[in-house]
Amino acid sequence: MDRQFFGNLMTHIHVMSRHRSSAAAAALSSVFSLCLLNRLVSMDPELNRSFSPSSVTLIVLLLIFSCPPAEGSFKVIGSPEPIVAAPGDDIILPCHVEPQIDVTGLTVEWSKPDLQPDPNDRLRRVEYVHLYRDAREDLDMKIAEYVQRTELFADGLTRGNISLKITNVTFEDQGRYKCFIPKLKGHLKSSIIHLSVESVTETPLQTPAPKEETDVSGDDLSMRYGLITGLCVGGFLMILLVVGAIYLYWRHKRQKQENNKQPVI
Repeated sequence: MDRQFFGNLMTHIHVMSRHRSSAAAAALSSVFSLCLLNRLVSMDPELNRSFSPSSVTLIVLLLIFSCPPAEGSFKVIGSPEPIVAAPGDDIILPCHVEPQIDVTGLTVEWSKPDLQPDPNDRLRRVEYVHLYRDAREDLDMKIAEYVQRTELFADGLTRGNISLKITNVTFEDQGRYKCFIPKLKGHLKSSIIHLSVESVTETPLQTPAPKEETDVSGDDLSMRYGLITGLCVGGFLMILLVVGAIYLYWRHKRQKQENNKQPVI
């Protein structure tokens, strides 16, 4: 029984160690509390009868499943401000996943939601500005005007950076762009970024690279949130463990005192 329990414990620890999130930290603390409580109760036969390990397991499992799943915390965030450029500029449409996650194995779609399908196409297929699938760009459904003009940042994909670079922009490029990850485990799988192309007489404003914003802000917020939540949940579970141990000890001691007071026949 102990061998099977500790085997399951190590499996849970191995799985949760791959997720840097508050939910994983809380679940890991719950598993350790489950282990300690089970060992505490099993040490004394009388305590085992009054407070069974199965009830302890049920309590801690409820705490584990009450934590928000790490898979559902991801969201796609694009630039809230429109990107302004002049004809001929190279621009970057900022978009990233928060918290950071490696998206090299996922599909990333960049499209223009206001673009209607070709009426001559019987399948009514929607073409893409840029389609990343199977760890490479898929050119089969790419809009002809964007061929050899778009690219993602290969190094940034490992950190959730799905920003799109467009070279030599024209007036026809302006409009709304949608970055979308279909299989992202989260509620916000897409974001809209506006591109405005304007003629200017002065030196055009350079579009700031979103790399620092993408890599720093999401990571700092997720790490702080994970640390605070993990500490809170871990502290609560430790308090529960101490209170449970004190209660069991007090009950066991009281039961022994009552047994000593009973008259011997």
